[in-house]
This record gives sequence, C-alpha cells and structure tokens, in this order.
Amino acid sequence: MLHESLTGLDAGGSPRHSTALLAEVERAVAAAGGWDEVDSIAVGIGPGSFTGLRIGVATAQALSASLGLPASGVCTLDAIGRGLVEADGHSPVLAVLDARRGEVFAALYSAVGERLWGPLVEAPGDLAKRIASLPEAPLAGGSGALRFRDELGVEMPEDDDSVHRVAARHLCALAAADGTRGPGRLAPIYLRAPDAERWRERDGV
Repeated sequence: MLHESLTGLDAGGSPRHSTALLAEVERAVAAAGGWDEVDSIAVGIGPGSFTGLRIGVATAQALSASLGLPASGVCTLDAIGRGLVEADGHSPVLAVLDARRGEVFAALYSAVGERLWGPLVEAPGDLAKRIASLPEAPLAGGSGALRFRDELGVEMPEDDDSVHRVAARHLCALAAADGTRGPGRLAPIYLRAPDAERWRERDGV
C-alpha cells in the first residue's frame, strides 16, 4: 500500500467528504508517482450515508471520464469482510456498519470470503436473531459491531484493530478482482431512502 489516509471529521463534527476528498486523491496519486502510474480507480459504493456515497461515486465518475481510466465500485461491507477473513480464515465473518437511526448495515461471508447473505439494513435486535439461527457463530467487525456489541452478542477483534474500518488496500484488491466496472455502473448501494425523502413524507402526512 503506497498511501492511505483517514480524513476524520471537521471541527463541527461533520464528515469532510466535499472539502478533503480531492486533496487526498492527489496525495495518493503523488505517492504512486503521478497519474501516468495509475491504471484504474476504485470507489466504495456503500451501503453508507447518502451524501457521502453520492460525493464519492460522483468524484470517481468524473475522474474516470476526464482521465479515461476504468472505474470499479466495491461494496463497503465486502471490504470489511475481506479484512476479517484475512484476520481469521477459519470461521464465517460478519461485517456490520453503524447505519445510524438505530440500524446497522450487515453482510455475512464464508471463511474464504464468499458472501452468503446481505447487504441488508435492519435493527440490531433483528440481526441478532439472524445470527442466532446460524449453524456457526461468525467473527464480527465494523463500526456497527463495536457500537451494538451487547445487542449482537458476537465475538470480535479488539476495539482498536484495523479490521473495524474500511481499508483502501481491501477496496483496491476487490476492485481488481471483481469490481463493477464502468463509470455508468457505479450505482451506490443505499438500502434505504435518504433523510430528506423521509422528512418530506413525514411532513406531507
């Protein structure tokens, strides 16, 4: 891995997608030796926040079109799952991301990384029931596993283990192996309506 960066939140506690993304892309490109050394672009397509996914995918599409580079979309849960498989390799693994609103995004993978079900969004209690019905308890990871550990009752790596976050190297490896290619096919995985649509429906009622 030549370069990886976590932008974090701004002073107000909000994500910095719109202000920091392109600058971080340029730093990554510089670490690779310039755009002439870049063969393709990989982007996480969710599930995740509506705004974050829209900005990430739109940026990847614009770079792909302007530079003539192929672009690949990768499910964010698949990237978490790949990291868990690399860390364990003996049991099924469960990627769980905090979806806010008291829900989680989740997907289950075999010990060799094959997706068994998901991605889905549901309450932690419903996911716990799904987990309890499995023939073998999975190793879980991700922000949702950390936040809802008590409700889920799953085994997981230590809190500070890097498997709980999306790693650039896993996104790139998955994109190279089996990404959804083409700027016109980078459709975000939302799984639910954006907040603005829910508020409009609520206020309309």
